[in-house]
Amino acid sequence: MKNLPAFPQWHWQVPTHFNIGVACTDSHLGTLTGKNTAMIVEDDELGTDEISFAQLSRRTNQFAQVLRNAGIESGDRVLIRLPNSLDYPTAFLGAMKLGAISVPTSTLLTVEEVLYLVKDSAAEVLVVDKRFWQQLKTEISDCEKIKLVLLSGLGDVDNDVAGITVSDLANSVDQIDTWLPPKQTLADDPAYLVYTSGTTGYPKGVLHAHRAMIGRTPASTYWFDFSEDKQDRILHSGKFNWTYVLGSGLMDPLYLGKTVIVHEGKNDATLWPRLIAKHNATIFIGVPTIYRQVLQKTDFSKKDVPSLRHCMSAGEHLSDEVLTQWRQRFTVDIYEAVGMSEFSYYLCETKRRPIRPGSAGFPQPGHDIQLLEPDSLKPVPVGEEGMICVPDDDPGLFIEYWNLPEETAKLKRNGWFLTGDYARYDKDGYLWFLGRKDDIIKSFGYRVSPYEIERVFKSHDAVADCAAVGEEIDKDKILVVAYVILQDGKTITADELQQFGKQHLAAYKSPKVIYIANDFPRTKNGKILRREVSPNIAIERSNS
Repeated sequence: MKNLPAFPQWHWQVPTHFNIGVACTDSHLGTLTGKNTAMIVEDDELGTDEISFAQLSRRTNQFAQVLRNAGIESGDRVLIRLPNSLDYPTAFLGAMKLGAISVPTSTLLTVEEVLYLVKDSAAEVLVVDKRFWQQLKTEISDCEKIKLVLLSGLGDVDNDVAGITVSDLANSVDQIDTWLPPKQTLADDPAYLVYTSGTTGYPKGVLHAHRAMIGRTPASTYWFDFSEDKQDRILHSGKFNWTYVLGSGLMDPLYLGKTVIVHEGKNDATLWPRLIAKHNATIFIGVPTIYRQVLQKTDFSKKDVPSLRHCMSAGEHLSDEVLTQWRQRFTVDIYEAVGMSEFSYYLCETKRRPIRPGSAGFPQPGHDIQLLEPDSLKPVPVGEEGMICVPDDDPGLFIEYWNLPEETAKLKRNGWFLTGDYARYDKDGYLWFLGRKDDIIKSFGYRVSPYEIERVFKSHDAVADCAAVGEEIDKDKILVVAYVILQDGKTITADELQQFGKQHLAAYKSPKVIYIANDFPRTKNGKILRREVSPNIAIERSNS
């Protein structure tokens, strides 16, 4: 390999006791940072709201006491389904201050999907917005573990649910005048539980420890490019439920005393440059789709966003064209990173070395990533494809798959976590990410399990078989689509099936096109050959 500038040697410093909620709030008390703005929320309906680190510290302590008063204990699960708001860090960090386990979920999930997660996590507390509660309240009686529901947002509280305490979150928090100190959690204690698409057709819980916060410090050191002498302001285009945003748009900046800016509501390509300019954001974080839309649909350039000095991207591959055009228009690079629910982001491009378009950059210092042959666990030669493997003592690595010990044991073995993702090194030490050899669909920044889509459609009595795949409609634009074979004697249109998908799946999972086919290309053993599934086999196509 050529002699590239070496990264400084990394030394992990993981204390015995550590609490993410405390680290992101209370640790700034008594410093100049405590008076600084921790978060700004731009809401289309509610306007602009913000909170300081000192205020967030108080509010999260109050939230923890609300749970404590309700009989919630360390290790209990608190499921959160909220839009971007100040209530999100209040609940997410506040629950962890109690020692409870936060369970962030997407606002795109349907009632059916949320109920599955409530039951699978055995959550005892539910934190949701009042609009969604109107849909959920008639179904929640099936969730026997739920003790407390805290409602966020404007409007009245509908608490007519037998056996469950339903309260307004803001009122409950404001009534707390005194509270017990946060729990002194061990760094290895469970902190939060995120759900990711699973190969079984059901979401899979990924349990993280409080040490995960420390495990991401190489990313905040080398990917972010934070300023040491100025108060950085980070605008993130995503939603807090996504692990990408939970880390880079909430925990990492707050841990280091930086200001986070997020948006809630409808957005278009002009929104993000306008918000950068309005709030003098120094760092912008998005997905490639956002960058592409700004370039294609606006005339904004560097002169319109003079404060912007660093851009970051993850979730899907950033094309060379977008990177080149962004450099020309905004005179800054976009630095990519690769991560996963089990490990957050661990590969990235960095200002310390030139960007090589198409490459994922380098493993961050501290993360001893190896490319191994998955059966023998022996290293592969430079230039050859190997599975990305992580030492199982890396602080950033998850604890286990929730209630899936066999799945955990299958991927954590002989001192390694086998990510399932493949990559290769070039002769200069750059890593080229190849992705999984399974069928996960990457669409507009989301990773979608085809098995979950197929499971839902196969539940329809008119469907005999289903294959969900990604369909490339343009360069770097992939849609989730589904091919369906009908039961003999059953009649249903592709449009009707598409509506069925919208009713039972989150918007990002629901197929944008439904094809009806007579048969699928298959192997001799009857397995569907997904790569050969195409519109050529369709006899009908949905119109919407």
